[in-house]
Parts: sequence; C-alpha cells; structure tokens
Amino acid sequence: MPNAVTLDKIDHTILQKLLEDGRASFSSIAKEAKLTDVAIKKRVESLIRKGIISSIGANLNYKVLGYESPIFVQMRTDMGKHKDLVKKLNSFDYVLELYQVLGEYNLMAKIIVPDLESAERFINDLGLIDGISDIKTQLVLSELKKSSALPTQALQKKL
Repeated sequence: MPNAVTLDKIDHTILQKLLEDGRASFSSIAKEAKLTDVAIKKRVESLIRKGIISSIGANLNYKVLGYESPIFVQMRTDMGKHKDLVKKLNSFDYVLELYQVLGEYNLMAKIIVPDLESAERFINDLGLIDGISDIKTQLVLSELKKSSALPTQALQKKL
C-alpha cells in the first residue's frame, strides 16, 4: 500500500462535512470543529495540497436530466493499441468514467445515454473500434448504495 497521509480528528470532521455538502461554509465547519473559519480554510488548503481533496463538485442526477441508468461496459482490448484506445474512449461524451482493470477484461467504462436505442448504437460502434476484441455490458437497474463517506474502520486505526 502506498504511504498513506495521516488524518487527525479535525481533518476527518472537515472531510465528512465536505462529503455531506460540498458547499458547506468554513464557518459552519469551524463551529463543529471548534476552530476559527480561517483555521478551517488553511486546513482545507492543506488537504488540497496533499492531494487528499482532488476536487469539490456537484453530483448530478442524470435521470432527471433525461438519461437512462448508467451502463457499465467491460472491454477486452489489444494492449498494443491501449494508449490510442484510451484516448479515443476518453473523447466520447457518453463515457463518464474509464478504468483500467484486472481480470478477463482490461478496460471498464461507465456510460450514460439518453435512451436504450442510443446505447445499442454506441455499444455497436465501440465493437467496431480497432483494438477492442470483446465487449460485455451491464445496465444498472437501481442504485442500492452510493457513498462518498470515508471508511470508518480505516479511520479508526489512524485517529
């Protein structure tokens, strides 16, 4: 395991509050942590510098925006064409996330499409890309858990 950064209780409080609400003000976090908002601001800046916080953003509800549930697409690819494939896959709007994975398939993409017809066309087009030898798809029926919380067991060891 890479060298992990140690978090104290104040860092943990800051991270939990920001995970619950990315718009939480420094002053509201400061009240809970019993510090000044300036101290919290400095702590957040430090967490960003250390790479613990990579970004703070919005979680979109794609269904409300007219998209189908996400589809996970596993791809078996020719490793000699890997770099070009990754570049091409990253260029598609429907591809929200792209991962290199271990196992039978070596790439996995999370895609969203406006309808299942678009999904069929897009996945068929993926199958025609030079370097992709096999595709397996999984349509999400319902989201049972989505967490942005820190694993408590790991934190308890550090606190």
